Amino acid sequence: MKRRIAFGVLMAAAATAYVHAPAAAQTAAAGWREITPRAGLDGWHVAGGKASYSIENGELVGRAAADTPNSWLVSDNQYGDFIIEFEAKTDPLLNSGVMIRGQSRPDYRNGVVHGYQAEIDPSKRGWSGGLYDEQRRQWLYTLGRNDAARAAFRSGDWNRYRVEAIGNRIRTFVNGVPAADLVDDTDARGFIAFQVHSVPDDIAAKKPEVRFRNIRLLTDSPARHARPESGIEQQGWLTNQLSAGEKRDGWTLLWDGRTTAGWRSAKGPSFPARGWRINDGVLSVEKSDGGESTNGGDIITTRNFRDFELSVDFRLTPGANSGIKYFVDPDLLKGDGSAIGLEYQLLDDKLHPDAKMGRDGNRTLGSLYDLIPARNLSDPDSPGKRFNPPGEWNRALLIVRGNHVEHWLNGYKVVEYERGSPEFRRLVAISKYAKWPRFGEWEEGPILLQDHGDRVDFRSIKLRQR
Repeated sequence: MKRRIAFGVLMAAAATAYVHAPAAAQTAAAGWREITPRAGLDGWHVAGGKASYSIENGELVGRAAADTPNSWLVSDNQYGDFIIEFEAKTDPLLNSGVMIRGQSRPDYRNGVVHGYQAEIDPSKRGWSGGLYDEQRRQWLYTLGRNDAARAAFRSGDWNRYRVEAIGNRIRTFVNGVPAADLVDDTDARGFIAFQVHSVPDDIAAKKPEVRFRNIRLLTDSPARHARPESGIEQQGWLTNQLSAGEKRDGWTLLWDGRTTAGWRSAKGPSFPARGWRINDGVLSVEKSDGGESTNGGDIITTRNFRDFELSVDFRLTPGANSGIKYFVDPDLLKGDGSAIGLEYQLLDDKLHPDAKMGRDGNRTLGSLYDLIPARNLSDPDSPGKRFNPPGEWNRALLIVRGNHVEHWLNGYKVVEYERGSPEFRRLVAISKYAKWPRFGEWEEGPILLQDHGDRVDFRSIKLRQR
């Protein structure tokens, strides 16, 4: 028995040595190049904040500094398609990340470092390996729905990362576990950069550090060396297009990006003659008097849905109000007003007065309108919703599985409830919907985009039936 245990220990140690310190001969044979910075940091330069970078025992060490923004050690070279592997270990107090195809241009915020970042997140949230769009769109791929990847990261210890940036697809792996699978066409080329995140002064006083080692890069035919399909959800950010993975997973476009096909007025058989506009791949409800369905009126899908996931990219204008409704009964309300159904609220919380009405914020952005306020359920230790301001795009995701419903905003779960539950019925009874029998419990209904008299833009409207 002891011999077997000893043999097992030796085998585990050998495997660990292979994973964490690949032999130079193996690396060269596969076309990999070791790019761990050397003493003097030749081929690299510091950008952004004032964190320090040094080389210690062959490891790149970044140390946080007080009163400074995010710092980056940036490669002088730029890369298009590549695979990068590295090991990272960060203090549990210090967030970090590695920039993939990073950008720094004078025409964008005076040259601030921005772009795709593979996250190193030692917090309880545990989104290491997620993809964040630094200084731009924020989260593109959270780990809010990937528990296996969240569990793979070992806070305070060394972790092995692999990032494949091939064509318009970026995939990440943490300790061999698939973490993110993103398709996006924003940046095809850029630099690699290692981050030291900004921290409050009291944390900086503790001198937290992040370390990187065994950094290697493959640029010769990286597609030949890509990992097999992993089966995790692929998230696409192509405008009004579906990625190959989305098609494989059953997503369809609910709006084709060009015509009114599949949509009609909530109060008539055809699409509204005025009040809505299609231009350059954007479907817009036009500004009028701020009233509810007083211009072109609401539009609904020509089909009904019951179990589904709905993804909608939306862009608010300052002070705007609108909504995405589901399980709608377009024939229930006679006369003026918006059709009746459950509503994912779209609102400029800062400027529109509706944000201060209702109860406990249940009319704010992302809320189940007049019933359940939106809260940051994915990261309770970091309260507050994550949204991009008016003029920038956000993503709403609705998940309906039978009576179970979730609202997501930019990768964060913000509402979760059960239709027909005692708590749901209690909330309906004290809401503006109390007079509608079985409100929100109908078996199916169309999807609705609301005309509330303010300009709101929509695109990339896609749906997957379960």
